Amino acid sequence: MRFEKGHKAATRRHIVDVASKCLRRDGISAAGIAGIMDEAGLTKGAFSPHFESKDALVREALASALVDQQHRFDEDQRKGLDLEGAIRRYLNRAHLEDRAGGCPSAALLPEISRQPLSTRQDYEKELRSYISTLAALLSDAGSAASGRRATAIFGLMVGTLQLARAVPTAAQAERILEGGVEAALHLARAPSS
Repeated sequence: MRFEKGHKAATRRHIVDVASKCLRRDGISAAGIAGIMDEAGLTKGAFSPHFESKDALVREALASALVDQQHRFDEDQRKGLDLEGAIRRYLNRAHLEDRAGGCPSAALLPEISRQPLSTRQDYEKELRSYISTLAALLSDAGSAASGRRATAIFGLMVGTLQLARAVPTAAQAERILEGGVEAALHLARAPSS
């Protein structure tokens, strides 16, 4: 059977998009190739022409999710989103409930730390990009301290979202999110040292 030009690339992109959502929703360990391919509407046999291993798919799907997250952040900034808006956009009910479409760090951080070096290096590269964008919103943007504070703020945001997702009651999750917003804003406004 002959396919149109670009079909293989489009199929690969579709698999990566589906895998990115499955990995964030289910976790890297729990998301199997058969389930990902089924959700993509493809057979398990269609996997091999596109990826040499699950690790290769995980690496690409994680990078894709991080690039998408950065793109959304950049778009929000172009629309005038400030630091408080960025924090509130991250720590809100919609993001809490959207594991599959949300932050890959909040969904997968413990598993990312167990991935091969190349995957962790790709993660670190995209993390630096996100942190730089966040640091640019701080009052001391451009200083070494702004990068450290942006990293701490992002770590606080990720941990807050993870905690809020772990509790079974919506009211407690909301309190955790609001506490995280308050703490992140406090850290953002603290005088640089």
